[in-house]
Amino acid sequence: MSERTNGRARQNGAPATAQATAPAPPEKRSTGLNDRFREVADHITRSVGSPFALIAAISLILLWAITGPVFGFSDSWQLVINTTTTIITFLMVFVIQTSQNRDGRAIQLKLDELIRSNADARNELMKTEKEPEEMLSALEQEFESSADDKDRRRRRRPSATPSSRSSPPGSSGSSSPSSKPTGQGNR
Repeated sequence: MSERTNGRARQNGAPATAQATAPAPPEKRSTGLNDRFREVADHITRSVGSPFALIAAISLILLWAITGPVFGFSDSWQLVINTTTTIITFLMVFVIQTSQNRDGRAIQLKLDELIRSNADARNELMKTEKEPEEMLSALEQEFESSADDKDRRRRRRPSATPSSRSSPPGSSGSSSPSSKPTGQGNR
């Protein structure tokens, strides 16, 4: 049975217990207002993001446009679509933002877990989203510089000659069939 360690135990030099790396799942509790809102917001964003919702919106706009001559393209007729779209947009901002905040937090937690579980990673990076912009810029420059250094080192490595790369093992480097050693069949 392999033993995992978390970032804190690694820093202290002591192995972590299984309970510290795999906490028990949270118990199901009664749903409060926040949980109900999240469930409704998730349902709405999934529904609004569907092809059916796009077809319904286009149909509504076409229906509104067709009724233009009936209402004489009046100000009230225009006010109906303006008010409807404004209200829907206003409410959708909150619904979509709720879903994006939750997704962002979940992704951040997953990344934090990867950082925490990697022995070579710096655990202080798990809090970067709360750091000032200057620190984020400095880290970005550090990572870009590190990536540039690795690219330069890769380019400096001696590469194999083209003939040795394309030749099968045991051949003399020529691709003609007559250069194959005897006794070696086609593979």
